[in-house]
Amino acid sequence: MEVHAHSHTARKKWTHYLWEFLMLFLAVFCGFLAEYQLEHKIERDRAKELARNLYDELKSDSATVILKSANRVKQENSLKYLIKYFKDSSLTNVSKTFVLNFLYGINFRSPTIFEPRTVVLEQLKSSGALRYFKNNELQKLIGDLSVAISNVNDRQALESSIRLEYINPIMIRHFDFDFQSILTHDGDISVFDATNEYEKNNEIIPFQLKALDKLDKQYAINILNNYCFNALNSTRTLHFKKYIEQNAEVLNLLRKEYHLK
Repeated sequence: MEVHAHSHTARKKWTHYLWEFLMLFLAVFCGFLAEYQLEHKIERDRAKELARNLYDELKSDSATVILKSANRVKQENSLKYLIKYFKDSSLTNVSKTFVLNFLYGINFRSPTIFEPRTVVLEQLKSSGALRYFKNNELQKLIGDLSVAISNVNDRQALESSIRLEYINPIMIRHFDFDFQSILTHDGDISVFDATNEYEKNNEIIPFQLKALDKLDKQYAINILNNYCFNALNSTRTLHFKKYIEQNAEVLNLLRKEYHLK
């Protein structure tokens, strides 16, 4: 008869199972904490990146809008000069000063147009990335800035419609394009650069307003007044000003929140 030996495994104490459970729990919990911290780090890094991009965009625009505002002041002053000249002076033989103010006041358009760059801003809104900015005040200011940009664009669209309907006909009917051809060397030089140079030198290029017999002075004065005060000046003193204020507030908060320079 064979004898079989039976081995008996000692039963583990309950404290051993408890210890295994605690070790497993701690491993899972630490993994969760690590993932949680990683996600937050990614969000913080993403927020810092977006903040930097938005900051650079707004900082550049803050300088641009100041320049555009200065150009508007110059255009408004030129229009005021023309209004007074139309009231008090003969248009048969106009001065060089008149010609320069005619160019700055009526002929020029793009130096006064402000086109805010909204690449980062639109990305923030369309992708939902605005949620990375945890500061509620910053989110609100960005929303206010979007409204200010929309208002600037709407106002400039209105200016364009006024210019198309009222200012352009004055140019087409009465401007001396032979003068412009001489001024720009038949288009070899931009009218902006050529005018700037002409303003600085003592050269006199003949300029003659066309179709004076068809020019209604009072009507022209009303058009220039409307364009100067109800379009250019109103946009600058209200909507440009509001944008400048909103831009500055967002920049200040971005600097404070993300330590930007």
